[in-house]
Parts: sequence; structure tokens; C-alpha cells
Amino acid sequence: MADKKIPMRTCIVCKREFDKKSLIRIVKDKNGSVFIDESGKANGRGAYFCGCPTCRAKLVKSKALDRAFGITVAAEVYSELGEIKID
Repeated sequence: MADKKIPMRTCIVCKREFDKKSLIRIVKDKNGSVFIDESGKANGRGAYFCGCPTCRAKLVKSKALDRAFGITVAAEVYSELGEIKID
């Protein structure tokens, strides 16, 4: 029997590939609001980031979410990303 394929996604900051479940998903929905998708299944455009401390700092400094979504992301979203715990 064939092995089950593991979905891989790329971190928008460091550009390395990781297992989808190990990344943090940020979503922009059709209304333009940006939020952290804890379920991993919310509708909308998703961007993934690995959550390591260096990537967190670069995410805020480079405004990577602004580029990924093509809009200006509120500062609250960036501060919320700094507060979440990574397992």
C-alpha cells in the first residue's frame, strides 16, 4: 500500500518547507480581515510561518504578511503573533 502523502507548506519568512501541521496559518478572508487560523481550515487566502524566534522578528520587521496578502495588515495581528505559544 502507498504511504499517505504529508502536506508540506513553505514559511513566508525563511522559505523553508515544513509539515503543514507544524506551521502557524494566518488567513485573509473575503472581507479583508486578517487573523490566526487555529483550526487550519478557515476559508480565505492562507499564509504560513514557522514561528521560530528569528522568523517572528523578521516577519514584523519586513512586514511579510503585507506582501503575502497585498494589503496593509494591522499592527494588532503582528503583536498577536508574538504572543502565541509554539509547541
